[in-house]
Amino acid sequence: MKDGVIIINKEENITSQGAVNRVKRLLGTDKAGHTGTLDPMATGVLPVLVGRGVKASEYMLSSDKHYRAVLKLGFNTDTEDITGCVTERFEYIPTEDEVRVAVRSMQGVIMQTPPMYSAVKVGGKKLYELAREGKEIERAAREVTIHSISAEKLQDDEYIITVCCSKGTYIRTLCADIAKKLGTGGCMKSLCRLEACGFTLADAVTLNELESMTEEEKEKRIIPLEFIFSNLERVTLSDFFSRLAACGAEIYLRKLGISLEENKRVALFDKNGFFAVGEVRKFDTGLAIKPIKQFRI
Repeated sequence: MKDGVIIINKEENITSQGAVNRVKRLLGTDKAGHTGTLDPMATGVLPVLVGRGVKASEYMLSSDKHYRAVLKLGFNTDTEDITGCVTERFEYIPTEDEVRVAVRSMQGVIMQTPPMYSAVKVGGKKLYELAREGKEIERAAREVTIHSISAEKLQDDEYIITVCCSKGTYIRTLCADIAKKLGTGGCMKSLCRLEACGFTLADAVTLNELESMTEEEKEKRIIPLEFIFSNLERVTLSDFFSRLAACGAEIYLRKLGISLEENKRVALFDKNGFFAVGEVRKFDTGLAIKPIKQFRI
């Protein structure tokens, strides 16, 4: 089985890790991991790294995400989504104009407090574990960026919220915070991740579709590792220099006859294809590409 990434369109009522475990079984691999958790109720794009592709997780976790959620107004829940227990009800339902103003006000850099029902660890314990014990503790607010956000009315108390945001953004908390600004309750009714790590639903396959494929068809769904690093400049090395780089040695730019800026990251290739990510660093005798992540060993 090839190393790389396969894009899963996760269905409802399965955890992200549950989806990964099923991918492992269907592809016959021991190594696989996702690049950002989707709640069990959420659907949509779940990139799953397979084989040596798991080494690329650190480069993908920081990417922006694109979501479509439904905000339900009129009540709060303990989980900030529709699956939780109702904690408070409100009779007041704001107008469409009021909702749009509140939604637009969330664009930009905002502070967001992680929900109790989340995998954030405090004192070595996940918040959702504490929440299930009936505990609620103080959580430090985090800075997140809402690049774009819009609202489309479904009915008086329901709106589609489309948002592009930075990593670490909790969409259900965003929904709850919008409702709080409006002076009413609100929670997330549904959530679909439309894009993550540069991949969209058009790139995705459901687990059931994957299960019905032949081995050859499954292999074709695995996107090669080099695609993950397609935004990096490509540097192809000769046999001599590729052997040095594979051993972790720095490769001096003057010997390659190329010019690159310090701190620039590059994708390293040899005659057999992509094999490492390198970074241009300054050494006593000049600038050189230092391999920082190997993908062939």
